[in-house]
Amino acid sequence: MRAASAHVARSRLERNLLRETEGASNAYYGLLAFLVAIVAWGMYAFLTQFVFGLATTGMGDQVVWGFYIVNFVFFLGIAMAGTVISAILRITGAGWRTPITRIAELVTVTALMIGGIMPVIDLGRPDRVASILTYGRFQSAILWDIIVIATYLVGSLIYFYLPLIPDLAIMRDRLAQSGESFKRWVFTLLAVGWQDTIEQRQRLEKGSRIMSLAIVPMAVMTHTVASLIFAWMLRPGWNSTIYGVYFVIGAVFSGIGTVIIVMVVLRKLCHLEQYLTEKHFRNLSYLLLALLLAYFYLVLTEYLTVGYTLVTEEKHLLETVLLGSNAIWFWGFVIFGLLVPGFLLVFRRGPAIPRIVTASVLVNIAMWIKRFIIVVPSQQVPLLPYEFATYTASWVEWSITAAALAAFALVFAIAAKVIPLVPIWEMAAEAEESTEPPPSRISEFPERSYSIWERR
Repeated sequence: MRAASAHVARSRLERNLLRETEGASNAYYGLLAFLVAIVAWGMYAFLTQFVFGLATTGMGDQVVWGFYIVNFVFFLGIAMAGTVISAILRITGAGWRTPITRIAELVTVTALMIGGIMPVIDLGRPDRVASILTYGRFQSAILWDIIVIATYLVGSLIYFYLPLIPDLAIMRDRLAQSGESFKRWVFTLLAVGWQDTIEQRQRLEKGSRIMSLAIVPMAVMTHTVASLIFAWMLRPGWNSTIYGVYFVIGAVFSGIGTVIIVMVVLRKLCHLEQYLTEKHFRNLSYLLLALLLAYFYLVLTEYLTVGYTLVTEEKHLLETVLLGSNAIWFWGFVIFGLLVPGFLLVFRRGPAIPRIVTASVLVNIAMWIKRFIIVVPSQQVPLLPYEFATYTASWVEWSITAAALAAFALVFAIAAKVIPLVPIWEMAAEAEESTEPPPSRISEFPERSYSIWERR
């Protein structure tokens, strides 16, 4: 009787989580077309830059890094989310993380791919990447950056793929009844002969544990090396020993905010309310608040140290950041990226999910601004007796930035129709081991209730 009940519960779980892969509406295709159009416009902007050179951007002889490097640091930062939410929580045995792990891991993979393209765009000539690999010096942090990002991306892809294998096998078996031979062939290939035996489960769990332990140092190394590109340059504001910790904490901070935003969107569009519950948002908000306090401490330490020593160049940097042309960006970051989100997370008044999501949106916008404050103002301070440099991003840079954000959303829009974004086999395994009923109350969600993306 208990086995029959578990089988019924698993069937309902599969039916609920695979519903989104069974069809799409005109609204979904409209969204897809909109995102593809933005990406295509970004590609046109890049083609313009490729033909006419970096003169089409706002960068010049003094400010040589602009929006592209800001985007690089930003996307590299949110890529830390999968490591923290999935790997670290898996290592510590936090069972509540299960429904959100795949979303977090997909955030990591997508952000790494998009962020890794940004330095290539910044070069102006993509073919120069080969020269870095061929003639690059091992003493250069740029070469290190290429190595660690590539390693982190490969590790993240493996870590994303391993827990996906049983779900691919489930989709393979379901397609056997529909007669869609090509799709079934693809899923059969990707499922690599999974039959859900005890031996296969043991091997998969062992492999997942190994990758959980390996991916954490990969992530820390990636963000540390990215910080060294700045810290090893004799520029005001950059040459600091705090940058390694600064980048790692900032990456986790913005990464968790991104996962919360992605969760609430997918929760609504894919009808995942019964799996992505208020409990998950609350637990993530506790992590977000802890990291907010840690990042506030690092920001305070950074500027207090610079202000106390007050070296000439750093004095000019403080003036432009705190009182000058960049002051609106800095104080906007402090108010809307630290103080307001902190207020929303500490004083828990009103509905929890809208409050937490609002804080996460503000955090992500503010953290992009903070990366801008790190990258651009330090280059505006002259090292010789010249005037302060100016930087205004051109339409090319804005277009490529918009295309990067659209590409990020596009990956999730496609993934929602290809794979289950909540891991079925892990949810089912937890439900079987638990004495409590599984978290799929099908009475609240009719067996054939459609999301806003599905055909009516």
